[in-house]
Amino acid sequence: MRQLLKNRELLLSGIIILMIAGFSTRAAGFAAPANLANIFNDTSILIILALAQMTVILTKAIDLSVAANLAFTGMAVAMTNAAYPDLPLGVLVVMAIAIGAFLGSINGFLVWILQIPPIVVTLGALTIYRGMAFVLSGGGWVNAHQMTPTFLNVPRTPLLGLPVLSWVAIAVVLMMWFVLTRTPFGRSAFASGGNPTAAVYAGIDIGRTRFLAFVLSGALAGLCSYLWVSRYAVAYVDIANGFELDSVAACVIGGISIAGGIGSVAGAVLGALFLGVIKNALPVIGISPFAQMAISGVVIVLAVVFNARAERKKGRIILRNRAAMEANA
Repeated sequence: MRQLLKNRELLLSGIIILMIAGFSTRAAGFAAPANLANIFNDTSILIILALAQMTVILTKAIDLSVAANLAFTGMAVAMTNAAYPDLPLGVLVVMAIAIGAFLGSINGFLVWILQIPPIVVTLGALTIYRGMAFVLSGGGWVNAHQMTPTFLNVPRTPLLGLPVLSWVAIAVVLMMWFVLTRTPFGRSAFASGGNPTAAVYAGIDIGRTRFLAFVLSGALAGLCSYLWVSRYAVAYVDIANGFELDSVAACVIGGISIAGGIGSVAGAVLGALFLGVIKNALPVIGISPFAQMAISGVVIVLAVVFNARAERKKGRIILRNRAAMEANA
């Protein structure tokens, strides 16, 4: 039992299952497979953004501009689709990913070359990208009737019991697992955040690794821009407003350390699903929006405290083991 409590992913999975069981007593059908599939589909975009955020956080940085990146890129792609309806969908998706990656590279460049703190860069970029979306659109909206049916319908198309949007999220999860656990970049990201001094001695370019993390984060935000606009059939300046905080919250709840170097893809996914279950359940059982915000805030604070205690305990164990080794020597 003690080992179970030490495993963050298993513990969080158990909490999510208990939450679903508890909510199903108040709302009939909440635990039905069809409803759970809908919850996963509703959370798919947050899952992808949480993985984008996790990549940056691992390198001891943060990206507060992911949602603003999504808003600007989504507006650009929606306006392009409205103006050039004959463009293939694949071109628009690649365009979204490329614009998102470019905006992410700007953040990464400022952090790497100019050595500006990531929180300052991305906080400024948040405002800039939202402003760019307003300038691009003139403050207007792109509505469903201006977009082509293919643009709107592909992410909603059922495939083996799940919409394509859900399958895209699953594919991104598998891709990020491979990138972060089986590639030199993934190992460099963990090393850069976990022990920057040792990483430098190991020949890892921390600045370059952080730059690539921002580019990857931006590319995933760009992908989410198309998924968001097509799912909700509208593009406007304030889409995904506040999602940058949700992505950070999902990471923290999933056990990704804000200090960098600690975390897992499974943890980020479970953190996003935890928030997804709460956001889908609280309105159903009659909790007011203000109470929902308070509950989400309490959960985030508790997760931060839990993470801090776990990391401090690990540090004490390392020091105690090292002292014992020195004494025996």
